[in-house]
Amino acid sequence: MATTLMTFVRRNVGPGLAAGALAGILVACGGGNDDGAGSTSSTPERSGKPGTTQVDVKMTDFKMQLSRATLKAGEHTFVARNDGDHDHALEIEGAGTEEKTRTLEPGESASLTITLKDGTYEVYCPVDGHKDLGMKTELTVGGSASPGGGTRTTDGNGY
Repeated sequence: MATTLMTFVRRNVGPGLAAGALAGILVACGGGNDDGAGSTSSTPERSGKPGTTQVDVKMTDFKMQLSRATLKAGEHTFVARNDGDHDHALEIEGAGTEEKTRTLEPGESASLTITLKDGTYEVYCPVDGHKDLGMKTELTVGGSASPGGGTRTTDGNGY
């Protein structure tokens, strides 16, 4: 179809307008692969439920990494993925809350939707002493939400 249309346009409007017409067709049809690479958004990630922020949790042997280390109070869905070679689970404890996922085999994922109040939470793996092996981090709830990585760095002066 594009070749026929291009031939028609070239014969009737000239080469300059033909290139513009082709560009317009490609834009209207998508004109590229849709692999999602390079698309970014400044809005918080959302789970499928309105008003719920999604936090991705990557669990490896023996590290736990959050996609966000600071959240606003409210409902959040933690999506835990076991990228390690051992069984792991996600537990969130603090401010009167203690919730956890089931134990996940390597490659498995689970979601945990929880309402969090202002405060500091410990996020860790409760399986077989993994917490003591370094599978823990902190989550701060309150103030403004920001991307994180589950780690905080200070310069010695608290900044």
